[in-house]
Amino acid sequence: STASRNIKRALSVATPVNWVNPSKQGQWTYEDYLSLPNDGNHYEIVNGVLYMAPSPTGEHQDAILEIAAYLRTYVKLPKLGLVRVAPFDVRLSPTHVFQPDVLVVLNAHRDRIQRRYILGAPDLAVEIASPSTANIDRREKMDAYAHFGVPEYWLVDADAHSVEVLTLENGKYRSLGVFEGEDTLPSKIVPNLPVQVQQFFA
Repeated sequence: STASRNIKRALSVATPVNWVNPSKQGQWTYEDYLSLPNDGNHYEIVNGVLYMAPSPTGEHQDAILEIAAYLRTYVKLPKLGLVRVAPFDVRLSPTHVFQPDVLVVLNAHRDRIQRRYILGAPDLAVEIASPSTANIDRREKMDAYAHFGVPEYWLVDADAHSVEVLTLENGKYRSLGVFEGEDTLPSKIVPNLPVQVQQFFA
């Protein structure tokens, strides 16, 4: 039926969760989010709107694992900061609660690390974009990360095997370029990262 096709299509992209207490859309807070059932779904709050993303693909998961492993080697092991992977909440505000695929908090901001969430901006947020999440990653999340002062944002395309590096300048992101293959990333948060982009997708 048309209705079932629409539901399937809605569940294949990051979509507002209008079927759970629709009158709250635009007013969801972290406290509301904590009351959601642990149903295995991936929820985030963007400007008070509750979103649900579909389960990640194998390629998406592989990219998360490799990027986190390299960041662990060059951030956590030399004791420069903390590396976490989703699902772990980042509370940018009561109405902006994200779960970046990978995040870094440097030692200077360790006070932001709570037992169940990061309170405030991580130093680096990494999102593995897919056709299902690309729009929200590039629009709503990018705007929120910039507004709340996340200094660096990596947008990873697991299909194209590329990484775009965005750095915060005067409250807005400036793209340092899209990198692939044997390129290394010009990260300001993890400078001199000696990893070729192709290694994230090996």
